[in-house]
Amino acid sequence: MCEPMVIAEISPVFLSSLAIFVTVTLVMWVVLERVSGEDRPLPEIRLERLRKKQRHRDLALAAEDNASTKQTLTQVLEKATSPLAETVSGNESEMSRLREKLMNAGFRRESAPVIFKSIQFGAVLMGLFVGGVFGMIADGISQGLAMKTAIGMILGFMIPNLILEQLVNGRKQKIFLGLPDALDLMVVCVEAGLGMDQALRKVAEEMRKSHPKIGEEFSIANQQLQFARPRAEVLKALGMRSGVEDLRQLASILIQADKFGSSVAAALRVQSDAMRVKRRQIAEEKAAKTAVKMIFPLVLFIFPGIFVVLVGPAAITMYRTMLQ
Repeated sequence: MCEPMVIAEISPVFLSSLAIFVTVTLVMWVVLERVSGEDRPLPEIRLERLRKKQRHRDLALAAEDNASTKQTLTQVLEKATSPLAETVSGNESEMSRLREKLMNAGFRRESAPVIFKSIQFGAVLMGLFVGGVFGMIADGISQGLAMKTAIGMILGFMIPNLILEQLVNGRKQKIFLGLPDALDLMVVCVEAGLGMDQALRKVAEEMRKSHPKIGEEFSIANQQLQFARPRAEVLKALGMRSGVEDLRQLASILIQADKFGSSVAAALRVQSDAMRVKRRQIAEEKAAKTAVKMIFPLVLFIFPGIFVVLVGPAAITMYRTMLQ
């Protein structure tokens, strides 16, 4: 007697809701299975995994080939510029400043200043040749020939410096933008119980893909520590090699923390927060300058079109009225 009463109490709304729920669940399960690819045969899934591994292996081989090509090109440049070492090298202070700038751009070889000076010397000769040929064609043997030749030499001397400045600024910007993430990761490593050397190694490994410039710098510092170089010298070299002021401050903080035995994690966290605030302030400054920078494209490209659309019909009407 009780069973018919239980069946009668089930309302059609409940049955409809249950049917909709079951239908939606089955549809979502089928869609997720299709997207994830688990409905494919097992051999096909294994072949796909093998293709991915082969693709990663090919990318690694391509990176190694690229590195070997760069190494070969560097060796060729070293051999080609070695006879010019005495000719193009300047005084010691100038070469020291040039070496530091090249290190900030990522060129750390001992022969980098000589190679750069040789490239600059070749650019000056190329500017002399191009300016002389252009002056001969345009003006002949006159005062204009000497002026164009001088302009070509000046441009040939300045262009390598400008390219080097762009490389330095770009590398500094990349290091500055990725440094807070590296500091956060170092804080996690230090608080997990790792020492400074192990933390540097872990950061170098993890940041190699997301921020390769920082990973490269930390990897060099880790190698120097493995060669039993004093930690204070390694950190100072890290700040000088990168050229980023925030990284130099970080090196000073780590040296003081290591010297006085204070908490390294707290110092890293404070430095990371300060760098994030600075990065946010730079972004706000750029956003505030956007309105001023938009004035010139508005005046040059948008306002003339608006002026034609608004004033054009009135001008045509006035012209027709005057003709009548």
